[in-house]
Amino acid sequence: MRVHRRQFIGVVGTAMIVGCSSDTSEAAAQKFEFTLTDAEWRKRLTPAQYRILRQEGTERPWTSPLNKEKRAGIYACAGCGLPLYASKTKFESGTGWPSFWQPLNNAVRTRSDFSLGMARTEVICRRCGGHLGHVFDDGPPPTGKRHCINGLALNFRPA
Repeated sequence: MRVHRRQFIGVVGTAMIVGCSSDTSEAAAQKFEFTLTDAEWRKRLTPAQYRILRQEGTERPWTSPLNKEKRAGIYACAGCGLPLYASKTKFESGTGWPSFWQPLNNAVRTRSDFSLGMARTEVICRRCGGHLGHVFDDGPPPTGKRHCINGLALNFRPA
């Protein structure tokens, strides 16, 4: 049996879409203390924040004003207001997104993410489950971690 190129590409493309999606069963199984209906989330957030926090989107690199934020303070979840990161853990990673080497205690959760055909670790808000970004093992001491976070998922509160 001869397989035509278009058939092969269609089968491979479908397999990639099915096989590379996030683990929605894991996400659905998690319970969060701060919950809203979809309509309430849409009213609370800007369309761009909704896409990132509720639909696991990503903002374009170098677009967040928080990249240039140097003041002392706290970075909180834009969805529920939970304090997530202290400014003393922020560093310039050169990636185009606000980066931190450590979250505040009991502020975030992580889960596996296979959405781009590779294994990554997604970072979510512990209280509302909002998608924040991803954590990588190429950060500075003392943790060696780089929490690469969407600026639109955060609100900065100066000290």
